[in-house]
Amino acid sequence: MKLPMPPPPVDELVAQLQKEDPTKLLTILSGLGAGRAGTDVYLPWDRMRYRTPPTGLTHEDWWLATKIGRRAMQRPLPLIDAAGRPFTYAMPDDVLRGVERVNRDASGHIQISEQVTSPATRDRYLVSSLIEEAITSSQLEGAATTRRVAKEMLRTGRPPRTRGERMILNNFRVMQRVGDLRAEELTPELICEIQRIVTDGTLDSPATSGRFQLPGEDRVGIYWWDDQLLHQPPPAADLPDRMERLCAFANGETDSAYVPPVIRAMVLHFMIGYEHPFEDGNGRAARALFYWSMLRHGFWLVEFLSISRILKGAPSKYAMSFIYSEQDENDLTHFISYQMAVLQRAITDLHSYLARKGREVRELQRSLALVPGEFNHRQLALLEHAVKHPDDTYTVRSHASSHNVVTQTARADLESLAARGILTRRRVGRAFEWAPVDDLADVLRERSSGP
Repeated sequence: MKLPMPPPPVDELVAQLQKEDPTKLLTILSGLGAGRAGTDVYLPWDRMRYRTPPTGLTHEDWWLATKIGRRAMQRPLPLIDAAGRPFTYAMPDDVLRGVERVNRDASGHIQISEQVTSPATRDRYLVSSLIEEAITSSQLEGAATTRRVAKEMLRTGRPPRTRGERMILNNFRVMQRVGDLRAEELTPELICEIQRIVTDGTLDSPATSGRFQLPGEDRVGIYWWDDQLLHQPPPAADLPDRMERLCAFANGETDSAYVPPVIRAMVLHFMIGYEHPFEDGNGRAARALFYWSMLRHGFWLVEFLSISRILKGAPSKYAMSFIYSEQDENDLTHFISYQMAVLQRAITDLHSYLARKGREVRELQRSLALVPGEFNHRQLALLEHAVKHPDDTYTVRSHASSHNVVTQTARADLESLAARGILTRRRVGRAFEWAPVDDLADVLRERSSGP
């Protein structure tokens, strides 16, 4: 994958046309050549240069016309780059539609499956989503652990065995912590706490955990796969003031103009990556703080979403959204547009997942011909999982963790299933674990058919 070509500077294009063809320049500046540049898909120069420009325009002319259209709709942010230039964003049609959909679908203003609104089952789905985000966010940063092994570690509570497993455990803990912090204002100290949690026990220099980089330390940059420098963060000496400014923005204290909450959360995500204040853990901290911001603004559904699962599917597009924004005069619309698409897909996937899980539970209930009250919702979830994963085992701790219940409740669930001949119990060390009986699906079918 090649590094994207930066766009030609607008001032240079204007100067060149002023010298070579003032009439064309006047046409472009009057907007006659811009067309629908402000409302079409927000193409970066690296993609626009391969498309056919409007009749009578070169690719450079087209880019100039497009930039004129975009500048007319750009909104300034109270944030600046290392050289003092402002960051901006725009609201093209796809972003406007995204804001409307997220406002509608993620803040509780529509009906959603009772699986995430009912106290009986919500914790199961919340724990599953936290696990998914913890795993994929860590894998984005190089954690080399399979999902199956990582899930087993988190559900059973066993200590991590590798650095990758430690990263995942840290991410799970930070996602839990973010949920607790949703009512808190953002401070530099809180940002450092988030980074300390995600890097605990994983750094070569443990003393750098939980603090910004200091003047005199080698500033951590962002590099392309061939060791080409992509982004040089601001000097460490500037970090205290810059992070104070970012916190004020995140808390809504510095804006001269309204910024939609979902846009504010995405800008915070971008800016943590831009500031890159830590030796390590910047990406994981940025994504965790995105969740914090969304939860703080009432988007409760995001607790059940995993954006990192989608980002991991196309990491180059995630990286490009940062690069395009910085290359294009700090226009964060490139990043916002991509993140908006990711967030909307995560919402769609959640609805599809909940619908599928609902069907599976109903099918299991029908196959068992359940007598009301014979199995509780936690036991049904375990049976559903055990049919699909007959080699898995369950412990009091894993069952309690999966459903956010106390150990006494978890033990009672497992003992009850064992008493019915559905699970078998065996001692492992000083504890017990439960496993599905052989041919569990057949056993369940026989139970449903009766004597």
